[in-house]
Order: sequence, then C-alpha cells, then structure tokens
Amino acid sequence: MALKRIILIGLSLIVLVACQPQSTSTLLPKSLVPTAAELVAPAQLPETPIPASTLEYPPTSTVFPKANPTHPPTWTPFATRSTSTPAVMGVFKFAADVDPLTGLKVADPEILNRRPVMVKVTNFPSDARPQAGLSKADVVFEYYIGEFMNRFLAVFYGKDAEKAGPIRSGRLVDAQLVNMYGGLLVYGSADVKVDGVLIQTLGERAISFLEAPCPAVCGTDTHASTVFTNTAELTRFAKKDAINDSRPDLSGMIFDARVPQSDQMAVKIAVQYVKFYRGEWEYDPDTHLYLRWIDDDSIKVPPVMVPLKDRLNDKQLAFSNLVLIFANYTEFAPTLHEIDIWKNTTGERAIFFRDGVMTEGTWRSVGYDRPIQFFNHYGIPYALKPGNTWIVIVGNSSKFEQPASGQWELRFDLP
Repeated sequence: MALKRIILIGLSLIVLVACQPQSTSTLLPKSLVPTAAELVAPAQLPETPIPASTLEYPPTSTVFPKANPTHPPTWTPFATRSTSTPAVMGVFKFAADVDPLTGLKVADPEILNRRPVMVKVTNFPSDARPQAGLSKADVVFEYYIGEFMNRFLAVFYGKDAEKAGPIRSGRLVDAQLVNMYGGLLVYGSADVKVDGVLIQTLGERAISFLEAPCPAVCGTDTHASTVFTNTAELTRFAKKDAINDSRPDLSGMIFDARVPQSDQMAVKIAVQYVKFYRGEWEYDPDTHLYLRWIDDDSIKVPPVMVPLKDRLNDKQLAFSNLVLIFANYTEFAPTLHEIDIWKNTTGERAIFFRDGVMTEGTWRSVGYDRPIQFFNHYGIPYALKPGNTWIVIVGNSSKFEQPASGQWELRFDLP
C-alpha cells in the first residue's frame, strides 16, 4: 500500500516540477522535498523521524534538557473541592487502567494497548460544522493553516468515536505532532510535497482516506466535507494491514484534581484570527468545564458567536483544560506553514486555563517521540485537570490581553 503511494508521489513530483514555473516563493525548500531514493525505498527510513524543517535540527544524540526549577514555591490550593481522584498522577507511572492523556480511568484497559488515532478535522467552510466526534477526543490541537483559517487535529485514545470528521488535508506540523504521540494519522490528502514529508516521518502510519476503505474511512470527497472515520475501525484496519500498532510511551503529562493557586480569574477566553474568524471558551461553574463557541462564518464584524456542538450527541463541546502554546510559524506560501514543535527544547510561553483560573508557564519538546510537556514558571511540571485538553498553537507574535476582569483575548499573528 505505502510503496505504491510513494511511487505515485514521486511521479507527481516529476510532473509538478516539469509543468509548473519554478518560483522559490511558492515551492517548498529542497530540504522538505523527498529524494528519489527516499521515495522508492521506504524500507530504508531511519528509526528517528526526518525533520520537516529548513533549519539545522539537533542530531538524534541530542540530550533534551530537563526542567530546572529555581526556588520553587510551596503549593497552596486556590480552591478545595472533594474528589476521589489521587492528588497527582503521572509523576512516576500511570495505573494500567488510566489514560495517560487524560488522567482518567477507562472502562476497558485493553483500549490503551494500541496507538492513538489522530484525525484531521476541518473547520471551514461552515457546512463542515458541527463536526463529529470531538467531544470524545482526549486532546484536540488547533492551529493556523493560512488564509485566516484554522484546523483541528483530534487525538482519540481512551475513547473511540463511531464517526469523526469531516476529514481534510494534512499539514507539515502533523508529522511532528503525530510522531510525538505515537499516533496513526488519518487525513484526506495533502500537497504532494507535504505528503512526502508525512510519509518520510510516519511511514505507513500516515493513512490517507484513499487507503483505508469503509468502515474505517467512509466517503469520497473531502472538499465536500463528507468523509469521516470510525476510530475503532481504523485501529482494526491498521492491525489487519500489518501496520505497527504497538502501544507507545505517552508519559509526560501530569494531572491533579486540585485547582492551582492563581489570582487570575478566567471565565471567558477568545482566540481571534481576523476581524470575523473567532473562537471563544466560556467557563461553566456548574460543570467546571470550558464550553466552546465559534463564529457563524458570516464574515460579520463583530462576529456572531454560536455554540460549537458535536453532531454525534448535539451537545456543546466542553473541555477540562484550554492551553495556548506559543510557537514560531514559517510561511512558505499562503496555505503552507511549518511550525517549530520539535525544536522547542528549552521552553516557549504557555498559558493554562482550568477551573476558572489562568496561570502562565512554558511548554517544551523532550523528544521526537514523546508528548509535549508543560511547566509552570518555576520549571516544575504543570498539572492539568483530569479530563480532555484543547491546545491552540499560536504564533509567537500573537498579542495576549485582558480586556476585562476574568476575560482574556488572544489575537493571532505570525512572526
């Protein structure tokens, strides 16, 4: 399956180079384009991923730095609520029946003996909404894809979704994120050069909608927002197709049911891409979760906000944690960007929202194949609230402001 696909990509590259004008402003740098040998010989892929970056990347022998706390404070809870959840989980090792991406027990521990299924989910145009399955994801990544639009990468591990999507195309950053979480990437298609990077990094774990037949992936036209995956069936497809589906090491996230100390309330958070593309989160004090709102795609100023629901249950998306992580975006073309995830080994800014409060810290990569880790401003691992997490990757030039007490506004911007 993968060999035929890689050969087709190689032929497409030859045609693309021969037929299109060679504008350096619209083509990827040569370092991102697979060589002929790499395209026809996937068995020779190195054990470590091939970085999708134009800058010099640390060698595989690089020792990733650990947190270096200085004068850590004595922890004091901001609020106290009775809970049967252990105080801190993930410091040493999770129990066999605890999902390391949520800190929650799963009904059947056997579901954790696999790779996460990571699904590319579209957010534009508006007829793609409401999306399916996002309420069942452990983690959802949101990032900018160009032309004022965002897209989601949903991670399904502790739960499956009978329908997740609509599925759309892959992006360069998916190679990094999917490898860090040891996942199977399910995507619609990709620019031929981006597809080459995904295959170089992930091998057969990069599964396009054309490769996995129904019931694993159903639908024929991703641009019509009609292609969806069944995450349990996708796992079965991987096993049947002899794709390595062994359980990855997903340690690194820390969970604590106690509310962190903070004097900054956070009852409303907004991420604005332009004047009319906006996402909001509102804290629900009854459930202690953040509810997701989205613009109605009417290009009105100010935008009209509506609940973002899951079409599987018609309920508004609710998440335990919202995290904004700042990263460097490199723009090769209006809809082609690289985001520095692997390169952040020393710590970039992160902003955490949980239980109605805001705290600041950092995030960093500790390996090619290890999940993102979070730290407070003292360098101590930051504990998320047990439950699901929504992570927005924002440009380093983005502005973060507080227009009113308890309200926070981030205006997205590229470097």
